Amino acid sequence: MKQVIVTAKNGIQIFSAIYLFMHIDTDGWLDTAHFISSPNYDDRPSGVNINLLVIHNISLPPDDFASNGVIDLFTNQINPQAHPYYQTLVGLEVSSHFFIRRMGTVLQFVSCNKRAWHAGISCWQGKARCNDFSIGIELEGSDTVAFTDSQYAQLIALTQCICQRYPIQDIAGHCHIAPGRKTDPGPYFEWPRYLSVLKNNNKESQ
Repeated sequence: MKQVIVTAKNGIQIFSAIYLFMHIDTDGWLDTAHFISSPNYDDRPSGVNINLLVIHNISLPPDDFASNGVIDLFTNQINPQAHPYYQTLVGLEVSSHFFIRRMGTVLQFVSCNKRAWHAGISCWQGKARCNDFSIGIELEGSDTVAFTDSQYAQLIALTQCICQRYPIQDIAGHCHIAPGRKTDPGPYFEWPRYLSVLKNNNKESQ
């Protein structure tokens, strides 16, 4: 795995990111991810193009980054007695393709070739059922705290890797495909920081 140090500008802020060159195989698995199997997926519709990347945030219990509540949720092992908030999750069957933890660890729950259940009722550019044609990335976080440098570095690297494997045309937040119902990745997600580094890196690769 090759590492390259890149410096980019985000307005007047300058930051450095470490790009980890990853690889997704033909079966949809990321070679650098920690794999945890989720039962919450199914086949995509025949002939669909995977052309949308959706960014989320999640933490369970809310704003708690020390537990494995998200893993338990995505594997249908949430204990409703473990926390009062978990009572609201009883019977919920959801997942995401990827989950990036605060320290930058990347977990994969579902093959990118399969339909993970991350978007719910959703629509993007007139097309409903975004799960059909999207890949979902969950960032461990919330609408009330900033994300970490490690998360941005891994998210950028993962985005580049996904775009190399699939014909991604758009990147959106959960808030964009389910407005009024969802707010994530939230106000603390730095869209200019994320997108400007992707743009700069694309220029360098041309």
